[in-house]
Amino acid sequence: MKKTDKTSQTGKQPLALLGGISAETFLAEYWQKKPLLIRGAIPDFAGLLSPDELAGLACEEDAQARLVSQVKGQWRLRQGPFAEEVFAKLPQKNWTLLVQGVNHHLPSAMALLQQFSFIPHARLDDLMVSYAPSGGGVGPHFDSYDVFLLQGQGSRLWRISEQRDLAIVEDAPLRILQRFDTAQEWVLEAGDMLYLPPHLAHWGIAVGDCMTYSIGFRAPSAQELGSEFLAYLQERCALEGMYADPDLSLQAHPAEISVGMLNRVANMLEPLRWQPEDIAHFLGCYLSEPKPHVVFDVPPTMRPATFAKKLQTHALALDLKTQMLFFRDALFINGEKVDMHEPARPLLISLADRRQIEPQEIKDTELLSLLHDWYQAGYVEFV
Repeated sequence: MKKTDKTSQTGKQPLALLGGISAETFLAEYWQKKPLLIRGAIPDFAGLLSPDELAGLACEEDAQARLVSQVKGQWRLRQGPFAEEVFAKLPQKNWTLLVQGVNHHLPSAMALLQQFSFIPHARLDDLMVSYAPSGGGVGPHFDSYDVFLLQGQGSRLWRISEQRDLAIVEDAPLRILQRFDTAQEWVLEAGDMLYLPPHLAHWGIAVGDCMTYSIGFRAPSAQELGSEFLAYLQERCALEGMYADPDLSLQAHPAEISVGMLNRVANMLEPLRWQPEDIAHFLGCYLSEPKPHVVFDVPPTMRPATFAKKLQTHALALDLKTQMLFFRDALFINGEKVDMHEPARPLLISLADRRQIEPQEIKDTELLSLLHDWYQAGYVEFV
């Protein structure tokens, strides 16, 4: 593996998070191409929460948590939420607790994700945090998406393989590789980070108690995109008329579907076409749609005038669970499409990019009404 080259910059801004190379260099040379080991990506990184706090989060109803263990050579998987007494009964080693979507619960987790904004928000999935005592891990496996593995407290041994054989163990509750050939391995300490492209076999093993922060990115399959796009079209396409054949002629075979019928139905379905903008609007709604378990907390009712006055002295930020994207003059927030108008467009784009706008007086009544509606729905909140 090639280490980061801090001297290869040609006027591009180096990023400490990427070991001194620029985001442009990372995207061109590493993204979806090859792994990258970054020592001291976030120096003195102590993590965002303790093992006990992670366990407490795993007990919450709206948290996606898993417990992975290996007992007598057999892998076991338990889905959360968990009762507190579950953790008191765990052995001293060879298990892992994983909690997805920590960025939905901790502002510091969302702030960590913002450091990876050189990757479009539309590609970001979530921050998963794992805790494991000595020997813990989820076995040799591969992911279908890109991931940055940032080490929190403790140490973890990472092994990667260049193998093309990705056959998995049958009937296992996890996608464990049948065979793993180690090509390289490193021990990551607090603040070190490893980037892995999709389908690269890897295996992480806790060296003593450790916590790992996994920044994952979405990679939907073509089948999933196709199915969701067709469903999107179905909701928005209304075809008129009914099948009719006043020129029907006698057929030699009554069981045969005639060419005439094919042509008539083809003409009826002719409006089922789409433009690139239709795909963009589908992606905006689909990629910003909250996952099924996500529920927004609705604040107490605030009158529009009170909201406008408070906006003059308080910053307004997206709720941790909110996803906002845009395409040209179309804005997408939590699966909903909104048409942006001038002069609201720059401010809404800034809110989508930075997830926050500073205190200010907004005189655009339409924009004020929109922000107020979002506030009442729990999509945005005052800082």
